[in-house]
Amino acid sequence: MPTDEEVVETASEAAEGLVFSRYKRSEIEDLDVTVSFEDGVLDLDIYLNAPDDPDPEIVADEAVLAAESAVDELFADE
Repeated sequence: MPTDEEVVETASEAAEGLVFSRYKRSEIEDLDVTVSFEDGVLDLDIYLNAPDDPDPEIVADEAVLAAESAVDELFADE
């Protein structure tokens, strides 16, 4: 079973990876990915301030889904 720290790290890396696949780092004015994992509950909060193309809100939502998927895979591998 993955540790809480592994879960948080995996989710964070997946979310950031998705965002950086959509924007150049220089285009992003602010990115804050907050992840916690307690008692089997994953909590993600992503704040993204970036150009309107693609829509930052949609990219942030996709980043949450990418993080959740990465964590699901982490548990499936155990």
